Amino acid sequence: MHDIKWIRDEPEGLINALVRRGGGSDEARRDAEALVAKLRGLDEQRRATLTQLEALLARRNAASKEIGQAKSKKDEGTAAALMAEVAELKEKVPALEAESKRLEAELNGELAAIPNAPLAEVPQGADEHDNVEKSRFGAARSYAFTPKQHFEVGEALGQMDFETAAKLSGARFVVNKGPLARLERALGQFFLDVHTGEHGYIEVNPPLLVRDDAMFGTAQLPKFREDQFWATRWLDNQEIMAVALRGDDERLETALAKETLASEGLWLIPTAEVPLTNLVRESILSEEELPLRLTACTPCFRAEAGAAGRDTRGMIRQHQFTKVELVSITTPEKSAEEHERMLACAEAVLKKLDLHYRVVTLCTGDMGFASQKTYDIEVWLPGQGAFREISSCSVCGDFQARRMNARYRPAEGKGPRFVHTLNGSGVAVGRALVAVLETYQQENGAVTVPDALLPYMGGLKTIEKLK
Repeated sequence: MHDIKWIRDEPEGLINALVRRGGGSDEARRDAEALVAKLRGLDEQRRATLTQLEALLARRNAASKEIGQAKSKKDEGTAAALMAEVAELKEKVPALEAESKRLEAELNGELAAIPNAPLAEVPQGADEHDNVEKSRFGAARSYAFTPKQHFEVGEALGQMDFETAAKLSGARFVVNKGPLARLERALGQFFLDVHTGEHGYIEVNPPLLVRDDAMFGTAQLPKFREDQFWATRWLDNQEIMAVALRGDDERLETALAKETLASEGLWLIPTAEVPLTNLVRESILSEEELPLRLTACTPCFRAEAGAAGRDTRGMIRQHQFTKVELVSITTPEKSAEEHERMLACAEAVLKKLDLHYRVVTLCTGDMGFASQKTYDIEVWLPGQGAFREISSCSVCGDFQARRMNARYRPAEGKGPRFVHTLNGSGVAVGRALVAVLETYQQENGAVTVPDALLPYMGGLKTIEKLK
């Protein structure tokens, strides 16, 4: 979330950022200029209303004191006039307070929908075709046969079942079983062991259900509401009575509008970035605690609202998947360095698996909403004959920290500053399974277990068809 003071003092900064996000077009500039003008107008109205309210309250307080002074002098006429003035002022206060809250809510709503500003070094571009390759590792393997896609390999092994998953849950789910399920579990354990044992990340087992504030803090809400899953719980009669006794009219009205009067809900996490980053919300850390590096292997849930017709077969784009997440909380001076370090950590696990991949720097038109700069790692899939994303590592600056009110106290003792946050996949377990199946497949349909995973497989070196 952007600082309104920055927009007030340097409007061209946000305008230029939004123009770059929009691909540099004239239309993007017109839209950005109109938005900034609206923001500054709301800010001026809000500040003017606050000034008026503060002046009114100050006069009311002064008049109240003057009443006492007039009465002590037995000046009943003056006292009566002052009392009438105070009564009139009191009548004006609620309207001004309501207007102030309305303007602040409208301004914050507009600010919450604005993406982060890209760093200067981020390449200009409209979409993924304008991303810039940074590096490559390894080379595509040669096969004496035509390599199959992962779902063909998994189904032929009798260990990857999309049909049964559809009966249970619908499209974009899978049931993995036998050695293939163990291989998937091994990948997650392997990634965690490397990141905690070699890279210094602290393992966390976070909640999978979170409140609105947590989703807002990492910027999934309000803009990406349709991409999320919502879990609803029905309240019992005692809880309903408690809501009524609290006089929580707003909640009851909201629930009634949604036709779920007796319910409350939580969001299923789309990534462990949400609970991990929000661990520092509404707190002030000491600089000595930073950088704080956290990792978790969790199920993730995404509605994939805009993915109709894309990757309809296989495990590339699922409603439920497992991912190892990396999160760093650091100082502004160290965030760029931490970004490179996080990328290296994500690359390290793929190197240990000997998977061919490339790193690309996302252009302004392809990077995520909360990101200042993003590296994507794209792994080579022989069955598809294409690179596909397996990790995305982003530095967010203080964008999320402002939404979470997450700060630190500098060592030199100055006032608190906002932390910088970073997040990345270290890496997506399901897509790593896809890459292993396609890369290590054999002509007879079996799959060789990568050397790095052998300690996790109980002596199993090859995955073969179930008998």
